[in-house]
Amino acid sequence: SLGHFALRRDKAVVFSPSGKAAVTYRVVSGVMLASGDPIGDVEAWPGAIERFMDEARAHSWTPAVMGCSETGGEVWTRETGLDALELGDEAVVDVADFSLAGRAMRNVRQMVKRIERAGYETRVRRIHDLGEAELERIRRAAEDWRGTDTERGFSMALGRIGDPSDGDCLIATAHKQDEEPGPYGDLKAIIHFVPWGKDGASLELMRRDRSADPGMNELLIVATLQAAQKLGIKRISLNFAMFRSALARGEKIGAGPVLRAWRGLLVFLSRWFQIESLYKFNAKFQPRWEPRFVVYRASSDLPRIGFAAMQAEGFVNLALPLPRFLRRRTAAQRPCAHAVAEQRDVRAA
Repeated sequence: SLGHFALRRDKAVVFSPSGKAAVTYRVVSGVMLASGDPIGDVEAWPGAIERFMDEARAHSWTPAVMGCSETGGEVWTRETGLDALELGDEAVVDVADFSLAGRAMRNVRQMVKRIERAGYETRVRRIHDLGEAELERIRRAAEDWRGTDTERGFSMALGRIGDPSDGDCLIATAHKQDEEPGPYGDLKAIIHFVPWGKDGASLELMRRDRSADPGMNELLIVATLQAAQKLGIKRISLNFAMFRSALARGEKIGAGPVLRAWRGLLVFLSRWFQIESLYKFNAKFQPRWEPRFVVYRASSDLPRIGFAAMQAEGFVNLALPLPRFLRRRTAAQRPCAHAVAEQRDVRAA
């Protein structure tokens, strides 16, 4: 589901010797950061991984992989001797099983009906079906509604909308026509999906007008799920929920003190990072959860990898230097033996 994000313009790539597989990466603060699984033929993954590790050794970069699947994690650890740690879960909704009926979907159902009664309508289309004028309006709206100076995202973000090479991407828009048009006409919210193979879609971006009614994201996700079969889509990947299992188990009866304390820390950190809110948002749609892993060389590398990942995702300024305690310790340089002998002879003379 993360394969299309390998096409970000800020990523470099190494290919397997056969050219049938590749690993895309970005170097941030000395960390060679790959995201998702290698792309291409699974049988050629080991060759691409070997090239990746050779590149990391040649430049003394710290190798790391963010958000790989269980299969990808098994191949990485088997081929390189690296370790893997569960990072969280990806929410995947099977289109054939999705329904607004039932008690579990009551809150989503009520919210969607309330917004529809308020006069909102939705449109779900492929990028290649939109005209250039409408695409430009969507691009300007997405940039204006971003809320931050820079575009966030790395492992599950493409960083662009409406590129000619992304014609198969899916876009869902919300419109309201019974009020005074805003700077972008009747456009009120946008959700953008990238292709996931031939029969899937992966959520890339969610933006909305701050003046629009709450629930725009729920409205557009439901509209996409309901239109998916006509578009040949069988599965949709939603947001990634970091540390989901800890949040889910920590709130259940019988959870131990360590698990409860870990959940309490995650809830506290959610004031600055969308940890608990993303989990609860995804859980509304009754998805199946697919575990995602971080692959690393040594436990001592995890703080550096975490800092580099936050920089890549846009949560930390890229210009910010690596904190001193995260910098790699290097031994003091010593002159070679013949230089020492030459200096000794000079002093003697």
